[in-house]
Amino acid sequence: MTQHHQHEVVIVGAGGAGLMAALYASRGADTAVLSKLYPTRSHTGTAQGGIGAALGNLEEDRADWHTFDTVKGSDYLGDQDAIEFMCQEAVPVVYELEHMGLPFSRTDEGRIAQRRFGGHTNNETKQPVLRAAYAADRTGHMILQTLYQQCIKNEVNFYDEFQVLDLIVDNGKAVGVVAAELATGELHVFHTKAVVFATGGHGRVWEVTSNAYAYTGDGVAIPMRKGIPMEDMEFFQFHPTGIAKLGILITEGVRGEGGVLLNNDGDRFMDVYAPTVKDLASRDVVSRAMFLEMREGRGINGQRYMHLDVRPETVNKYAELDKRINPDGSEYRVTAEDILGKLPDIVDFTRTYLGVDPVKQPMPVQPTAHYAMGGIPTTQYGEVVIDTKSTIMPGFYAAGEVACVSVHGANRLGTNSLLDLVVFGKQAGLRAAEYANGTEYGKLPDDAADFTRQQLDAILNNKGEEKAADIANEMKETMTDKVGVFRTEEGMAEAFEKMLELKERYQHVGVDDHGKVFNTDLLNTWELGCLIDSAIVTAKCALDRKESRGAHAREDFPKRNDDEWLKHTLAWLKDGKVEVDYKPVKITKYEPMERVY
Repeated sequence: MTQHHQHEVVIVGAGGAGLMAALYASRGADTAVLSKLYPTRSHTGTAQGGIGAALGNLEEDRADWHTFDTVKGSDYLGDQDAIEFMCQEAVPVVYELEHMGLPFSRTDEGRIAQRRFGGHTNNETKQPVLRAAYAADRTGHMILQTLYQQCIKNEVNFYDEFQVLDLIVDNGKAVGVVAAELATGELHVFHTKAVVFATGGHGRVWEVTSNAYAYTGDGVAIPMRKGIPMEDMEFFQFHPTGIAKLGILITEGVRGEGGVLLNNDGDRFMDVYAPTVKDLASRDVVSRAMFLEMREGRGINGQRYMHLDVRPETVNKYAELDKRINPDGSEYRVTAEDILGKLPDIVDFTRTYLGVDPVKQPMPVQPTAHYAMGGIPTTQYGEVVIDTKSTIMPGFYAAGEVACVSVHGANRLGTNSLLDLVVFGKQAGLRAAEYANGTEYGKLPDDAADFTRQQLDAILNNKGEEKAADIANEMKETMTDKVGVFRTEEGMAEAFEKMLELKERYQHVGVDDHGKVFNTDLLNTWELGCLIDSAIVTAKCALDRKESRGAHAREDFPKRNDDEWLKHTLAWLKDGKVEVDYKPVKITKYEPMERVY
């Protein structure tokens, strides 16, 4: 029995982008949020270090500087009109969050506190600037809680633990979604005027990832199965400081507070790779530096990890060497109490998972699959576009990590993810409600849930011998080895062929659980299909881009090539084949130049 519901705006995903979209859509339309998790368990809650905004609360800062840093950080692949829009909107949206009740950390004068973050600089002195507004080291958690409370107050309809499995399209227009209710296994059809996807990324394609278990690329695979292309899928960021082997993130805020990366010789190696900003270079630069140090035998005890040292004596030693000062001109010094007060969750994580006290011992860290720069192509208002001419698809919107605006280009700066969520989540919600108010409900096909039912029945009725876990492990191992921090033609070609092989083998995966109630065996297997589709497109787009740019670093093409590759990739997955095309990058003020940190 399929149940039917009707809401003017349906938002898929209850993280920061989804809740921001819901809050603004609900002010003008009947709005529902569908989430496969309870909303406050969404992955936004794991974001730690801060949200970028040129508030200038502790020292001079400007939105124009933030804009240039983001363009530069993107390795000039970001669309500059959208970047400027985001950075200008950053200041009012942070104050808006404050007025909603978000408990930011404070200066002694009561202003929102700010810290340094990688790639954010004073464009005149070229030194790191205090730009990341933060709530200790749980900024994402606080954003999530604040927005959820606001949505409850605004009477948003929540369907918790409903997993969306299909997008319903009629005559090129989004008219609904199909979801499985986890508690019963029943399918539900949601008829709507506007759909907003805010489902997050696909980091579980790789072996060691900071991403939650639920980050399975659903929001990438579902639209691709409806003929919608993905943009810039070759660009996936590896965060420099995940806990070794576990992937749990150690926020960039640790380095913002003065922490330094050390190799096995005890040397601060970022002096060599980024002599101006050192440990606060952009994430792609730091990850590559760590990889090169490890490859040359300078990993800790010869292993594939480095030390991140935030012990007060180390921080103070390098602060003195760097001539680092506070905004008031005083010498920068930290105590154990400062570290415990500003980074409480990090201290707790490392004590719990590693038995390491960061106030007394360095932390073992390694580059970790972290963030998708690519995704569903959109305008800066969240409208999904479906071709190289940026034709807008009526009724379909996307925001957050699943979307590609593109403000992150080839590499995202730290703090810009939380900013992306709230700025473009807000825009998607506003536009979705505006669209819903100006249109009638589209026609639902009679067989609206049939495609979903066919997918699930194919898995349930499969008698094949393949195991989902085996295929998942092979996918992760191959993508980590061949489409990781450094890439080669041969390796990516092998990865692409391997992903196609795994997609074929996936057709023969069966499940042990044939029940209806909380059948995670079935849904996890369905999610694996989404991850494989994401991996296929990622490997193909990376193979085709014959240059190095941002997070896409090729050893066989080590230089950036603006003459041939200053363009966005669009990729369609059709009948198991990937079709690739390109569209221009929007350049307004900043002509591409060499990135120097």
